[in-house]
Amino acid sequence: MQEFGCAVMWGSGRAMQEQILALSKEVSDLATMKVSEIQNVMRTTKILALNALIEAGRAGEYGKGFAVVAHEVSNISQRISDIASALNDSMADRIDALNEVGHQLIASQRCARATDLALNMIEIIDRNLYERSCDVRWWATDSAMVAAACDPTPKNCSFASKRLGVILDSYTVYLDLWVLDRQGNIIANGRPNRYPGLIGQNYANAPWFGQALSTRDGTDFSVADISREGRLGNQSVATYATAIRADGATDGAAQGVLAIFFDWENQSQAVVDQVRLTDEEKPRTRCLLIDAQHRIIAASKGSGYTLGDRYRLDIKRGEEQGAFVKADGTIVGYSLTPGYETYQGLGWYGVIEQASVIPQAHANANNHSPVWMPHAAQ
Repeated sequence: MQEFGCAVMWGSGRAMQEQILALSKEVSDLATMKVSEIQNVMRTTKILALNALIEAGRAGEYGKGFAVVAHEVSNISQRISDIASALNDSMADRIDALNEVGHQLIASQRCARATDLALNMIEIIDRNLYERSCDVRWWATDSAMVAAACDPTPKNCSFASKRLGVILDSYTVYLDLWVLDRQGNIIANGRPNRYPGLIGQNYANAPWFGQALSTRDGTDFSVADISREGRLGNQSVATYATAIRADGATDGAAQGVLAIFFDWENQSQAVVDQVRLTDEEKPRTRCLLIDAQHRIIAASKGSGYTLGDRYRLDIKRGEEQGAFVKADGTIVGYSLTPGYETYQGLGWYGVIEQASVIPQAHANANNHSPVWMPHAAQ
């Protein structure tokens, strides 16, 4: 027992459940070996008893008593051998069952952990994007933005650009900030040196522009799915927009639009690369964010996935979070965006893939068969 205890305590980073399985295998091997030794001894005893019977027969009348003893020794030897065989069979069945339960337990706990990690990852994104929705609604009430939208003179537009630049100096998570008039023309941007030639460009046909101009009041905003913006170096952006209203009032008439472009590529990369994985998990784990159409919009470094590719996430019965095990033993944990405060989310999912360390003989043979039942988010 002391040896086993040391093995558990000082195992080289293996999970406790895996050590239990290793110990059950050791017990199985030990029991099999000892039963085999008992059977070998009994075979030797039977041979000796048989030789004794032969010698008793040769001794005639004088060997009868010894023959009875030899016969009983042979019977006892056979009984012990039968008991040892039955013990071996019985232990083998139970140890196999124990191993199966152990593997299921490991898979279940890993599924639960993968799901928790996926939920944590998408929650971080939700809270981050909620702040973006707050930023755009707040900055749209800035007097410089209101003045430029209501009276787009060169002076007002120039001052709005300077004001946007000051904001960008502190809020480095944005690529650029734009003020657009009611016709969709850009009249001010915060980084004219980095992104020249934007003034006068028209975005009236951009869905986010029309939605922002039509917002019911200053508490509302529009948000677009992740896309590449050609005029911002073709970088991936999350676009948030809202109406700039007369006098900066919540119920003022829409005079223009403020659009802010979140640096999605770099910021999302930091999130998927900084998931709190153990050293043992890191080399066999891939962290992904996928949109409502199951397109990959962020992937951890070295994942092998290409942004924009569709990810096969078989979600049955509309579960919001859960996990399944693929045929190759890979565990996939997923969680739907829960949203945060006034940000409802866009139907995105956090996804954690973990290659299995469980021997494949114990993995579920059916592709995408759940071992830990998905459940609705609380």
